Amino acid sequence: MMEKSKWSARKTKNPRLKKISAILSKLLLWFLMVTVLWVLVYRFVNPPITLLMVQRNIERSSDDKPAKMEKKWVDFEDISDNMKRAAVSAEDQLFLKHIGFDVKAIEKAFETNRMGKKIKGGSTISQQTAKNVFLWPGRSWIRKGFEAYFTLLIEILWSKERILEVYLNVIEMGDGVYGAEAAAQEYFGKSCGKLTKSQSALIAACFPNPIKWTPRKPTQYIKHRQYLILRNMRRLGPLDL
Repeated sequence: MMEKSKWSARKTKNPRLKKISAILSKLLLWFLMVTVLWVLVYRFVNPPITLLMVQRNIERSSDDKPAKMEKKWVDFEDISDNMKRAAVSAEDQLFLKHIGFDVKAIEKAFETNRMGKKIKGGSTISQQTAKNVFLWPGRSWIRKGFEAYFTLLIEILWSKERILEVYLNVIEMGDGVYGAEAAAQEYFGKSCGKLTKSQSALIAACFPNPIKWTPRKPTQYIKHRQYLILRNMRRLGPLDL
C-alpha cells in the first residue's frame, strides 16, 4: 500500500517536471535562434549603438554634463593599416591564430589576480568585440559566460576582417569618443585612414583605460606603452586578413 502511494506521488510530480523541462527547452531553443540570427545580422549590418555608449551618456547626465557620442563608421579598407596593426599589437598579437581565446593570456591573468595583484584581463579582440556589441558593461561570471558564447559565435559566423572592423568602429577611445575615425578626428584632426604608425600606436596605448588616458596629453607611462606597441608592430609585420 505504501509503495503504491509513493508510486502515485511520483506519478503526479512527473507531469510538472515534464512541463518545466519543456519550457526550459523552448527557452533555450529561442535563445539559440535569436542570438545566432542577431550575430548573423551584424555580419552584414553595422551595429548602430552599444550598451556602453548608453551607460556613458547616463553617467554624463547624472554628472550634469551634456550628452556626447562621437562616432562615425568607417569600412575596413578605409582604416589605416597602421591603426589595424597597432590594435592587434597592443591588444591581441595572436588574433589571426586563435579561435577567440588566448589560453596562455587567460592563465596568466588568472594567476596574477589569484596572487592579489592588480586585476588583469586576458581578453582577446574577439572577446572585447563580443562584449561591446552584444553585452552590458560590468564584471560577473554570468556576463563572462555570455561573453564566451558570443565570442564563439562571431568566430564561427564572422571573418577575422569583420571582427577587427567592428572592433575598431565601436570600442571606447575617449570620453564620448567611439571608434578609430572619431578618435583620429578628435586627437589629430584627420581621418583614421591617414593615421601614422606613431599616432596609431598612441591611440592604441590608451585602449585599456580611455577615460583616464588620452593621446592628447600622454604620460610617460603611455609613451612607454606607445614605444612597446611600435616595437610589436615591427615584429608583427603586415596583417594577412
